[in-house]
Amino acid sequence: MKHSPFLLAAIFSLYNTLAKSSDGIIKEFNDYINQSISDANIAGMAVAIVSGDSILFSQGYGYVDIQTKEPFTPHTVMNIASITKTFVGVSVMHLVEKGVTNLDDDVNHILPFNVQNPNSPESVITLRHIMSHMSGIRDNLNVYLPSYHYGSDSPIPLEEFLKDYLSPGGKHYSKNNFTEKKPGEKFEYSNIGAGLAGYIVEHVSGKPLNTFTKEIIFKPLEMHNTCWFLSEMDRSKHTRLYESEENHTKLKSIDLYGLTTYPDGGVRTTVADLSHYLIWIMNRGRFKETRILKEATVTEMLTPDYTDSYTKFWSIDDWIGHGGEDPGVSTGMYFSPIDKLGIIIFINTSAYGTFEKKEEKIFEFGKLILLSRNKTKM
Repeated sequence: MKHSPFLLAAIFSLYNTLAKSSDGIIKEFNDYINQSISDANIAGMAVAIVSGDSILFSQGYGYVDIQTKEPFTPHTVMNIASITKTFVGVSVMHLVEKGVTNLDDDVNHILPFNVQNPNSPESVITLRHIMSHMSGIRDNLNVYLPSYHYGSDSPIPLEEFLKDYLSPGGKHYSKNNFTEKKPGEKFEYSNIGAGLAGYIVEHVSGKPLNTFTKEIIFKPLEMHNTCWFLSEMDRSKHTRLYESEENHTKLKSIDLYGLTTYPDGGVRTTVADLSHYLIWIMNRGRFKETRILKEATVTEMLTPDYTDSYTKFWSIDDWIGHGGEDPGVSTGMYFSPIDKLGIIIFINTSAYGTFEKKEEKIFEFGKLILLSRNKTKM
């Protein structure tokens, strides 16, 4: 995610020319977001800006349902797509910290089925490879896209799908499911790889992923409105999802859905809940008086292995975090270690990259809000 020179120049000029109150900055920010929603034909969204142990700003815009005009708020539940992968990363690192598994073990020494790349059958695949998208596992869209199950959670067990896809003799097994490169040689973003990592957490811990993450992450971080499956929640609390049609002039409502490979994008939460998680990672594993992962483990989790931009299911470019895109879903959760500032964005409409510059703008407005509040304390 690169910063626009024009945008940054404009923002820095604001520092030099504007002496606004926090309320004035927030009004300008709200006006900007509302105009952006109108321009992009977005149904609803919510934003949070956090720093230190605090939520500096949290606000919803637009609607959960464009027919009923129910407002979208920071407490609206929605699926967060690939931000989910970071929870799998934390879960794996928890097991590593406890000495239950190792990032560099051959996954075939862990799994009850064999994973084999037919293009390099002798190659060893490790969790470190998988969590950095360097395993050689590829998303074959002819198999992956039909694994979305509209209307309910997927009825296909994760283990069954992975075995069929990754093991010789499986009904979906194919050279097209893997790259021609050996593990560690090529970055290939893989949702199915994330599904495999989540399954390894289940297999090693002996617990379903939803139970495991509730115990070690959601409950300690007071994420009371967070779950994985539609069957776990009151659907009336879930936002409707929309796709933009006819050159962003019309919104089409789509059914809620479940993922067969749910570890790659299945978490459902709120901006309010996810703010606790963002505060936790920004504070190197601490939320209030609760610690999840030792600080050294968090450091290891965010230390690059193969590339300088992604490791262990975390993006570690200029900002640390993850984004997410799925049908009817656009999300982002990022923080700057330098500025000690983090942002969260939920959008209940397919945006597919159109909000990248908006994320930058939100981040810069967060700086202004923080600067303004710091001035009032002087």
